Amino acid sequence: MATHDSAAIPDRTPGPQASGSPTVGPVPLSPARLFYWSVARELWESRYIYVVPLIVAGVFLLAFGLGISQHSFASRGGGGRAPLPAAIMMQEGFHFAALVLMGAYLIVAVIYCLGALHNERQERSILFWKSLPVSDLTTVMAKAAIPLLVLPLITFMVIAVTHGIMLLVASAVLLAAGGDVAALWSVPLLSIWAQVLYHLVSVHALYYAPFYGWLLLVSGWARRAPFLWAILPIAAVMIIERLVFSTTVFAHVLLSRLAGGPVALPFPGSRHMPMQAPTLANVGAFMVSPGLWIGLAVFALLLAAAVRLRRYQGPM
Repeated sequence: MATHDSAAIPDRTPGPQASGSPTVGPVPLSPARLFYWSVARELWESRYIYVVPLIVAGVFLLAFGLGISQHSFASRGGGGRAPLPAAIMMQEGFHFAALVLMGAYLIVAVIYCLGALHNERQERSILFWKSLPVSDLTTVMAKAAIPLLVLPLITFMVIAVTHGIMLLVASAVLLAAGGDVAALWSVPLLSIWAQVLYHLVSVHALYYAPFYGWLLLVSGWARRAPFLWAILPIAAVMIIERLVFSTTVFAHVLLSRLAGGPVALPFPGSRHMPMQAPTLANVGAFMVSPGLWIGLAVFALLLAAAVRLRRYQGPM
């Protein structure tokens, strides 16, 4: 009796017609599917994208645990002073943790973008990847998605987990010291997470998009030392503008975008890192700001140039 293996993959190879030719050819993958697997390939090849934030968070938590074990919380208040010093100090710790991990995000983004197209040419693996049915546009878009989509998501998740562990560690220390744990849990953690997420998306992803596009373009063009080739033209433009025209317009625009522009200005009463709480007013103002769309247009042009370079550039 013939047996049937239920786990076997069914053979979808079309049978021949009377003329001997198959009725249907192989079904190609959709562009969305190709893009998904291209992003997954970037994560597989460049594991430091998520390993570095985890290491930074681990080191920060170790330092936080060692520091807080030697610190005595004060939960007393009164008069005109803050009634919850422990909560205030905890909130500042949350902001500092977010600042450290956002800095790690930017460092990883710069390193990744500079090597995204350069490394595959240097290692000659570009010949293999070009042999696959994945277009240069899909490949470059997948690489651009790392600093624009993947890193903000990874950074936010790591920040949220780090905040949660910090809160648990601080609560254990305060409880052992006989303090008021409720003071720590009064910190508006959800509001802080909303500020962090809005800052990551608006500034680190969308407003910094032209920088990522420039780094990807340099990565696809430079034969060696892509970091120097990314810095030298910008420095040359600023020096020439200053010497010839006695102006600093380019430097002002560049530094303004690096600072995050209007979207990164501190909201009223903030003594922490420049972040805005997302509201309908400031989100709407950001979405209609000319700086956002000009930056995205520049990013699109740089990305198109990077796609063209990858199409015609061979291994080094």
